[in-house]
Parts: sequence; C-alpha cells; structure tokens
Amino acid sequence: MKQLIQNLRTGETIVAEVPIPTPRPGTALVRTAASLVSAGTERMLVEFAGKSLVGKARSRPDLLRQAIDKARREGLLTTFEATFNRLDQPMPLGYSSAGTIEAVGEDLWDLRVGQRVACAGGGFAVHAEFATVPRNLLAALPDEVDFESAAFATLGAIAMHGFHLAETGLGERVAVIGTGLLGLLAVGIAQAAGCHVLGIDLDPARVEIAKQMGAGTVALRDQAEAVAQSFSHGKGCDAVLICADTSSNDPVELAGTIARDRARVVAVGAVGLKLPRKVYFEKELSFINSRSYGPGRYDPTYEEGGHDYPIGYVRWTEGRNLEAFVDLLATGRLDIHPLISHRLPIEQAPAAYNLITGKQNESFLGVLLTYPVETTSGGKTPTPNDETHIIEIGKQFAIPIPQLPSSLTLGILGAGNFATAVLLPALRKIPHIERIGIASASGMTAKSAAGRYGFRYATGDESQILNDPSINTVAILTRHHLHARQVLAALESGKHVFCEKPLAINNEELEKIAITLSRIEDKEQEITEYALRNTDPLSPPPYPLLMVGFNRRFAPLALRLHEFISGRQEPLVAHYRVNAGYLPLTHWLHDPQQGGGRIIGEGCHFVDFMTFLVGEPPSSVTAQALPDSGRYHEDNVILTFTFPDGSLGVLTYLANGDKTFPKERVEVFMGGRVAVLEDYRSLEMVRDGRRRGLRSRLRQDKGHRAEWETFAAAILEGGSAPIPYTHLLGVTRATFAAVKALRTGETVII
Repeated sequence: MKQLIQNLRTGETIVAEVPIPTPRPGTALVRTAASLVSAGTERMLVEFAGKSLVGKARSRPDLLRQAIDKARREGLLTTFEATFNRLDQPMPLGYSSAGTIEAVGEDLWDLRVGQRVACAGGGFAVHAEFATVPRNLLAALPDEVDFESAAFATLGAIAMHGFHLAETGLGERVAVIGTGLLGLLAVGIAQAAGCHVLGIDLDPARVEIAKQMGAGTVALRDQAEAVAQSFSHGKGCDAVLICADTSSNDPVELAGTIARDRARVVAVGAVGLKLPRKVYFEKELSFINSRSYGPGRYDPTYEEGGHDYPIGYVRWTEGRNLEAFVDLLATGRLDIHPLISHRLPIEQAPAAYNLITGKQNESFLGVLLTYPVETTSGGKTPTPNDETHIIEIGKQFAIPIPQLPSSLTLGILGAGNFATAVLLPALRKIPHIERIGIASASGMTAKSAAGRYGFRYATGDESQILNDPSINTVAILTRHHLHARQVLAALESGKHVFCEKPLAINNEELEKIAITLSRIEDKEQEITEYALRNTDPLSPPPYPLLMVGFNRRFAPLALRLHEFISGRQEPLVAHYRVNAGYLPLTHWLHDPQQGGGRIIGEGCHFVDFMTFLVGEPPSSVTAQALPDSGRYHEDNVILTFTFPDGSLGVLTYLANGDKTFPKERVEVFMGGRVAVLEDYRSLEMVRDGRRRGLRSRLRQDKGHRAEWETFAAAILEGGSAPIPYTHLLGVTRATFAAVKALRTGETVII
C-alpha cells in the first residue's frame, strides 16, 4: 500500500510502498477514502525536518541538552549513532481521515466489516491507503455524510472541544479570533449551536468565508475592537475562542479587550500565552487552554486500550466529540464543502506539503488527499493476521528438527525504537547473518527498517515470518505481552529464537515455555543417546535454541569483571544500583497486561547480571519501596536476593533521580577483592592493595553485538544455548517473586 512518511534527517516527504498493517485487538483495519492535511501540526513537523542539524538543535534546545547529557554518560560515538538512528526513523504523517472497515481485531464488537467510519489520532489515522485505528478513535458514518466531509472530523472535534470548554450556548455571543480552517469550523459549530458569531482575522478572504460558515458579523483585526463593541451591544462577548496560529500574544490581548466581564477565553490554536494581567484581572476572565480534541487525549488506556470514560462523569470525550461533529454533518447544520480548496491523490501528496509550507506561493484552506477505490492489488480485501491467537501447548506436538545451517537466516518481529536504534545496527556488523524478513504491526516501520538494514522483504503479518521456510532464526522485539506467545509459536515452527527481555510477564506464560523447553531437551537427549548406542558418526541435528536479550552479561567489561572474581571460594555481595529515570504512569511499561511493570519488564536485566556473577539464579527475595504517592508505580525499590551458595545481591532500582547522572553501577565484594563497574564504560578492580582500571571514553558497550555473535556461533556450530535455561527461567521467576515480595512485605522463596 502507499503511505506518506517524513524523514526527519533528510527532510524528505515521500510516498512509500509499505506492507498493509495488521489490526490488533480493539482496532479496525480501515481502507482510507480521504484524509485531511493539517496546516498546523503537520506543517510544523515538515518544517522542522527540513532544517539542518544545527537548525534542528536551535529549534529544539531541550533535545540538544538531552544529547549532551547522553554523550557525557554513554560516550560521544554511542550518542552520535543513537541520534542518527533516531532521525532515520520514518515519521507517519496525518491524523484525520475517513474510510471503510476492511477487518476488525479481537474485542472490537460494535463495528463491522464494510462500515464507513471517521478516524482520528496521530499514528493511527495516517495518510495511507490502509490504517489500523483503535475503537475510541472511530466514529460510525451515517449515509448522509460523505468521506470528504468526514475527513475533517478530527479537526472538527478539536473545535468542538474548545466550544464545549467555553460553556456557552443558545443566544450567546461568541467571538472567534483566527478564521483559518480550525477557526472556520469553530464558527460553524457555534452557529449550529444557536450562538451569534463574530469572526476576526487578518485576511479579508478568510473573513468572507467565515460569513459562509455562519458568522453573522466579521471584522479585520484593525477594526475588531470597535466591531465587537457593536456586535455585543457594548457588553462584550460571552466567550472568545482563539483559533489563530501565531507565537504573538496579540490574540490573547484582543480576547481580553473584547470579552465581557467574567467571560471565558479558550485558546484552541497555538498562540502566545503571555496574558495581560490588568484586563484579565479587572474583568475576572477565565482563561482555558484547550487540549486537543477532548478528555482521553494523551491517555493510552483510553486511546489504545479502549477504556471509555463513563458518560455520567465525562460527557464530552474525544470519541464523543468526534461523533457529535459527524452528527452535525449528518443533519446538514454544518457544511464543510466551502472549506475544501485542494484535492490531491495520495501519489501527489508531497505537493500538498509544498503548498502548506508556502513553497508554491498559493493560497489554500482544506487540503484533502484522496485514495483509489480498490482494496488491494487485484481487488482482494486483505486478510489480517490473527495476532490474538493463543498457541495451545497442552497438546503433544512434534517439534521440527532444523538441520545444522551454513548461515543464520533471520526474521524479525517488531521494528520499534530498540530494534532500529540498538539491535539492528549491531547485527549489521556480524557476518554469517542473512537478513530475510522483518514484520511490524504498522507495516511502515518494517518497510523502513528493511530498506536501511538490508532485509529482503517487509510485512505487516507476523505469520509470514514464522512460516517462512528460508528463515531459521526469529528475533522477537515486540512489546512484552506478545513475547511468550511468539516464542512458543517460533519454537514450534522449529526456529531458533532470540527474545528481547522479558521472556514472559506472568507465571502461566513462563510455565508454558518451560514445558516446551523441557520437551525440546528431552527429545535432543533421546537422539543423542540413540546416536551413541548405534555409534552413529554423525552429530545429532540441533534442536531450536532459545536466547533472551540479557546483553549485559556479554559486555566486554562485564566479562573482565567475571574473570576477576572467578575461582572464588566464598560467597559474594553484589550491589546493582540503577538510576532508571521517571516514566509517566500512562507509559505502556507500567501496564500489567502489556508491559508487566518495571521490575518484570526491565529489572530482569539486573537480576540476570547478578545471576551471571554468582553462577545460579536467586533462591529468595525480600523487598522494600518508597511510597508511590500517586507519581510512581513500584519503581523506587530495594530488592535483596539470596543465592544458593550464600551470596547476596542487592538491586536498588530508582525512578526518582536525575537522568543526567550515570544510569548503572555495580559493586562486588568478595574474598579480599572489590570491583566497581560504572555504566559499562569503566571498571575498577582492587586486590591485594593494587588497583587496576579499564575505561572506554568514546563508547558505551552493553554487549548487544557480543550476545548475537555468541548466539550465532551456537546456531552455526551446533552448540548449546548461550545462557542456560535454568538462568532464563530462574531470573524471570525471581522478578515475579520480587513483585510479590514488594506487595506482601514477606520473604518469597523462588
């Protein structure tokens, strides 16, 4: 399918051929008929992408500061590579569209295939022939509403939310400052609600269109105060909606001047916000910043999780604002056709951005992208992969036996930031790895990664990777809740598996994996014994290997630390301090169903490292934590692990520190020896009064490349799994036990 994407590094806006996305649970796959180009948000993004690196740094000093801090912590080369990898990520454009549902994911029960819908949301209602959109960002279309009108629904919902915040209604006098596309929609909504409307703008053409949209009175800026006095009979406006797009403070100053005593001023557009105190104080004005298109915006549990707010408590969510705007269109009380200035087919989409950024020196208003009627090449409706299918592993199954390969042929599931910024750059440097296919639910990120890292194909369907006979190894880089299912599916397909941590997010998932691994090991032992009994000169064929991305144990300085403490005759004490940094409570990692929480989702790294040092997983854990206080979520904790040999491991995991401070520090004490590993850039070892130090000044190396070199060698040479399965399972169980210890206050035996 065709999709419009922005390259942040080169500034190119291109139409790319990408795989059709796969609908996840709670989403619908929508075949787009029309989408609206935003002259505000999208223009700013395209203009930012077009700047030089220096220009980007000047326009975003906050990001420059982050890069400088990262360079200090992790080294200049690490930061340089991470920055360019991030800029190379394709950016989907678009957030307002309309089309027809082609397929639905599980749990989407109230919409059906063939239904016409309006779509909203950045990253969802994108400029593409197909898009996957969550339920709360879809609004069903009545027959009376055409696709072109419905494509305005997201912008209409933004205007609708601003109008609702003004708390005005029938007969009241509303001024709209700025009659661009957003302001004109606000004019139409206010007029449809029975308000008297005054439209104000700098452009005479825009105020004339405001008349067509229902403004009974219009004024240019230089006449606005006088016209507003007459319009309001000298009393001032009941409400003022600021829909302008300018960094100037003039709109908020004008709003204060023309508002009545104790009126409401709502900033719907992006404007300067230095309020003149005198007029706002004397009139006791209420000033409100309107946050996009309503309650639910920026809340992933609402937008992605599908959890609606009770209507009795939140009347106008973003989804209900979408529906209300569609209702206005259906009743004929709002006609947006006068706002459409340009229609361009998706193939010519870059020209739309030349238009809105002023490169064509042509006036515009509503710029629509249109799409072909066909569903796919050949007219066949796409069949999405059923991502929610659960592999039934209670049955007896025969695991296929892979032959010893001459090369590692790789398929990737997931093409997010970790994959493209960390893992794939490391894999590119390793010989004997053939990059075959890469899949992502969106399709677009898979296509970009395939091109950048030399994969033969990209897909939006994970089953294509799992069923591809040319692939002998699958890397699972998806979100945490998918790991266990995908691990089982890949192992049962006879493929070697690399799973980025965690292996599972609950005991039920983990035990299914443990059973599968046990069957693999039993079968491998059976064949080995058969070969020995029959003096078979051939080595038994290798069975699938499982590897988890516990990369830190493969880091060069970690290996030197391990060598330093080898041959110990007594238990050790290891203290691992992690300055993890704050994550908002809405972050997916905190979601127990999707991320598993920070202890399970990230803490497993550090439990594994202590397991690596000791040589076996922990046997018990106790936990203490700071109060969450409504800001944190079980991520300021001290976990104390005991190990079978008497060793102790203390993990101090903190979210309340400063991110500019180094993230990780390990201190090990044992048998007259002390070692300190600082952020995988320096290692100090002390023994018999002598100190030895190692340091990497330009680069941080956490072992991502080395772990894959080790894994590839095991596959190609027929070796055993690089990390013992007792460690993989034991570490994961230890994180589950740590969460239980934290919540119960008891010592938990693992």
